[in-house]
Amino acid sequence: MRRIDSLLGATFHGWVAPRGTKITLCILAVIAGAAINTDVVSKSLHLEIFRLEKDRWAPVDYGFGPGAGIGPARPNLVLGQTPAIPKSIRAVPKAMLGTAPIGGGAGGFFGPSVTWPIIPLHMALLPDGRVLNYGTGETGAQGAQFIYDVWDPSLGNGINAHNILPNGTSTDIFCSAASLIGEGPAVPTSLTSKMLITGGDLTVSGLRNYSNSVVNVFSPGNNTLTASGTMTYPRWYPSIISLRNGDKLVLGGEISPGVGEPTPEVYHPASGWRTLPGISIGDETFPYWYYPRGFLGPDGGVTLLQHNGKIFKITTTGAGTIQDTGSLMAPGMVSYPSVMFAPFKVLTVRAGQRAQIVDISTSPPLVTNAANLNYDRIWGNATLLPDGEILVTDGSGVDDALTSVVYQAEIFNPVSGTWTLGASAAIPRLYHSAALLLPDGSVLTGGGGAPRPVNELNAEIYYPAYLYLKDGSGNPAPRPAIVAAPARLTLGQNFWITVGSNDQISIINLIRVGTSSHSFNPEQRLIPVPFTQNGTTVKGSVDPAPEKIPPGYYMLFVFNTNGVPAVAKIVSVPQSVP
Repeated sequence: MRRIDSLLGATFHGWVAPRGTKITLCILAVIAGAAINTDVVSKSLHLEIFRLEKDRWAPVDYGFGPGAGIGPARPNLVLGQTPAIPKSIRAVPKAMLGTAPIGGGAGGFFGPSVTWPIIPLHMALLPDGRVLNYGTGETGAQGAQFIYDVWDPSLGNGINAHNILPNGTSTDIFCSAASLIGEGPAVPTSLTSKMLITGGDLTVSGLRNYSNSVVNVFSPGNNTLTASGTMTYPRWYPSIISLRNGDKLVLGGEISPGVGEPTPEVYHPASGWRTLPGISIGDETFPYWYYPRGFLGPDGGVTLLQHNGKIFKITTTGAGTIQDTGSLMAPGMVSYPSVMFAPFKVLTVRAGQRAQIVDISTSPPLVTNAANLNYDRIWGNATLLPDGEILVTDGSGVDDALTSVVYQAEIFNPVSGTWTLGASAAIPRLYHSAALLLPDGSVLTGGGGAPRPVNELNAEIYYPAYLYLKDGSGNPAPRPAIVAAPARLTLGQNFWITVGSNDQISIINLIRVGTSSHSFNPEQRLIPVPFTQNGTTVKGSVDPAPEKIPPGYYMLFVFNTNGVPAVAKIVSVPQSVP
């Protein structure tokens, strides 16, 4: 069970304190308009209710069939409507990687909803451009089947593009955390790097919503998931933050129903796990431990943007330290996204449609207001686009309910500080939805449900406006091409890429490959690449700072002078700091 601070709430629930120390009884009364506690988060403008993270009956939306729109869109789907599975699917051409469908314009374009084999509440981009997704069984149920799916975008959107595999470890990785282990100095190929998956759900005596400490590793080379030891503490709803030397900082997570883990741990690929007993990220109550929003800063420390508006600084050497910076954001909730859109600058969505920019390069961090969003987006997703803008999709005005559902995307321009409305999706995506930037510059959006209000076994792809001609025709724009590029980049080096014979390049950006779940993608970051061009040869320079570019995998995007990106080349940045 998740304990949720709110303006209104009523429940009686007992839970076990961490590590079996004591029993605590939480008794809350309904007090209209009165705060349950005096924390900043209690000032949130929205009500979040106590709920069990358990399966409940819900209608199932399988989408319109792989690669084709079948039947009318259902923008007003309500609880109790169960869309029928299409009896037949028309054969359609594959939507090949790098192609955009006709119909886009200034607001971009959502492709048709397509059937997905599971609810993709966890999405992670692999070094070879495929997408690992997991979270439910093939019926959208939690923990019913231990499976995962690997989708290959180059094969299109049909079911043949999916590789549905059994999880032989029998670990329930529902609501866990994932992060791609960065390339070490001697790792030769992308397929030898692995995806670290920490914790997840646990069923005890037939009851879900406990947690496990199991560590799993996914190997892209053979698509296998294997157990790889345990953490010190069980964690459900944790975050993983990549550090400048490739270590993984694991923050938060629940231990047992209603009780969170305040002590972080650090994983090193060679030496394993160590705890940070000098750090407590908050008390053991919700929401401090729920997918904490941490960001690597310019000195190698991690800035923690807490849901209640406070900002803390964490260091991970020795036993670790944590310090309140004194900076304050507007009140927020666990259901709003935050994303680092430029080196050490974070856009954070707060309660009441507010947006703020937090500059973590200063001490203390500087918080400034941005323009308000057009919609409230509880359980929305923020995706960093390769041109530096931020796409916000999904969500609703009422927590995980088909009330004030937001179908229309909006895009934040960090230069002008304004929001622009975009195209509209056909499917409501609320709690347990996710969004992920793909190498062709499109954005995979999918999921929602498990347990409610609709189990969305489907996905939609958003094609941003930069993929289309600006003449209003709706036709895709001609793309530049990366003809050749290095597979590895080292910090501070110059490198050369070859582009098409008529391609004039205006922008080069590195975008870290992402992992998205529960309205948070901690891996997202953009690093501008200064360059010069001589004919088809472009010379770029890699920033020397490991705090800006922690080891791992990045999409190398080049834009032509019309603002159109090439399909990205995924490159590795090896470890440079011990």
